[in-house]
Amino acid sequence: MSSTPPSQPPEPKVAYWRQNLMVIGVLLSIWAFVAFGCSVFFIQWLNQFKIGNLPLGFWFAQQGAMYVFLILILVYALVMDYLDRKHDVKE
Repeated sequence: MSSTPPSQPPEPKVAYWRQNLMVIGVLLSIWAFVAFGCSVFFIQWLNQFKIGNLPLGFWFAQQGAMYVFLILILVYALVMDYLDRKHDVKE
């Protein structure tokens, strides 16, 4: 009987995952700042400015955080598409 050595799985693309985690960390930090910082912690300072008839802090709490979240989703999709092509990662 001949025993063949088991084939080893390909080494994970460490640079790809490092960049992936960095993108996720940056985008989550932006989301946390907008969702909590602008809506909770800095609301009094932001309320001195207005968008239309609404104080800016109220606007961030009600609508701005959702708009920023949608923009972050778009940015994540575009950056990950770039990283997938750069590191030759296919679905």
